[in-house]
Amino acid sequence: MESQLLEVAVTNAEATKAIAMAIAASVGVFGPGIGIGMLVARALEAIGRNPEAAGKIQAAMFIGIAFVEALAIFALVVAFVIKFA
Repeated sequence: MESQLLEVAVTNAEATKAIAMAIAASVGVFGPGIGIGMLVARALEAIGRNPEAAGKIQAAMFIGIAFVEALAIFALVVAFVIKFA
C-alpha cells in the first residue's frame, strides 16, 4: 500500500512539473512574440514613410528583435529548469 502511495505522489509531482513548465513557457514566450510583432510592424511603417532610412531602421529593428528574442530564450531555459531540476 505504501509503495502505491509513493508511486502516486511521484506521478503527481511529475505532472505538476509538466504543467508548471507549460505555463512558464507559454507565458514567457507570449510577451516576446507580441513585442516582435509590434517592433516589426512599426519598423515597416517607418520604412514606408521614409524609404531612404531603410538601412538604419532595419539595423535597429534586428538589434531590437535580438534583445526581445533573448527574453523568450530565457523563459524557455527557466521552463526546462522547472521541468528537469
